[in-house]
Amino acid sequence: MKDKSVVVTGGAGFIGSNLARALVKENRVVILDDLSTGHLQNIRDLIDEHHVEFIQGSITDIELLQKTFRDIDVIFHEAAIPSVPRSIKNPVASHLVNATGTLNVLMAAQDNGVQKVVYASSSSVYGDTPTLPKKEDMTPCPLSPYAVSKLTAEYYCSVFSTAYELPTVSLRYFNVYGPFQDPLGEYAAVIPKFIMKLAHDEPPIIYGDGEQTRDFTFISDVVAANIRAADSPAVGVFNVSGGERTSLNELTKILMKIYLKKIDIIYEQSRPGDIKHSLADISKAKQHLGYHPTYTLHKGLQETAQWFQHHQ
Repeated sequence: MKDKSVVVTGGAGFIGSNLARALVKENRVVILDDLSTGHLQNIRDLIDEHHVEFIQGSITDIELLQKTFRDIDVIFHEAAIPSVPRSIKNPVASHLVNATGTLNVLMAAQDNGVQKVVYASSSSVYGDTPTLPKKEDMTPCPLSPYAVSKLTAEYYCSVFSTAYELPTVSLRYFNVYGPFQDPLGEYAAVIPKFIMKLAHDEPPIIYGDGEQTRDFTFISDVVAANIRAADSPAVGVFNVSGGERTSLNELTKILMKIYLKKIDIIYEQSRPGDIKHSLADISKAKQHLGYHPTYTLHKGLQETAQWFQHHQ
């Protein structure tokens, strides 16, 4: 992607800031973020050194979106209230931002003649169906308000592609990790939480028996998928993952080897809404987007651990 004007919603967050960092090299980038979960420090250098325009505001503000999307070619829609447990505690907030907010983004994009919207969906829409790997044509089975809100937004993207002729791509992310991911707070993702625990010689906490599996995806591969989705004529739903299945027990073993530590794991009761196993079929993304993950889990974890050692 080159010489485009793009907006990254949620661009001060983990995925959005990494995406903006890649896009700014050859494009004009505008970041929209209300800083409810994102951090200005993630993009301070982009603002100061690369003249990225930062707009503090919410995707629930349709008038702001209408102004922001003027003369924009592509929108990378990463803004959301993340976390399954958070959505169970406050389903209305998740719906307002993730579903209604996405509808606002699509309406403003359509009104302003945007060429394409690339939307960040989630593997959570599959739920806990036993069939593996997960394929895009499987019937969704969301288990949480978060998953419902992400799936609802997918449906809106599909409708805007067909009814309004606004090209959209929904990327179902599988357990993304990497630099700039927030390790703090009640709803932090598992890898940054484990890294911080090990860095401070504290035991990692696993909810369940640790045999639940995830298809972890390094952030650089997610960024590449987004850019390929924007450049491609393809529309629709695509899985984005590392393509391998790893248990949380195995994940802790790899991290302990990286940190040269051996610490007992604390096991606690499983959380409602959490799925048991996850693995993506990424053949559709390979065929239509040219997406090929380049990071093994061990390589990605090493880079992530190195980043945290220098930034925490």
